[in-house]
Amino acid sequence: MNDADVSRQIQQMVRFIRQEAEEKANEISVSAEEEFNIEKLQLVEAEKRKIRQEYERKQKQLNASRIKVLQAQDNLGLLRLKEPAVLLRCREEDLELVDGALHIAKQEYAEKAGVHPPEIIIDTHVYLPSSRDWRFL
Repeated sequence: MNDADVSRQIQQMVRFIRQEAEEKANEISVSAEEEFNIEKLQLVEAEKRKIRQEYERKQKQLNASRIKVLQAQDNLGLLRLKEPAVLLRCREEDLELVDGALHIAKQEYAEKAGVHPPEIIIDTHVYLPSSRDWRFL
């Protein structure tokens, strides 16, 4: 082998080594990019989950506060009115439940207000909207 052949063979080996190095570097780069994207996706999903949980917690807290306010309003409703007769409206599906609780409610009202039990008439012509009629966010 002469010097030209040796030089050519060395150049060919150098090109081969460079090509292998570039391919390996490219593989490493692609692998690192994939790992980065997977890790980023996991972090984003974890944060989304935290945000959803926090939102649900706050929504439950808000609903509990609303229920407390509504219960307080219910408790004070008749007491504020001091009316001897009241027309009561409820949802149609709650009619039996309301009718069943009415006697006890009259007695409790009379005791708390210090008056005779009021006449409470359930309005069977007009009902409050049913829960499926409401549209929530």
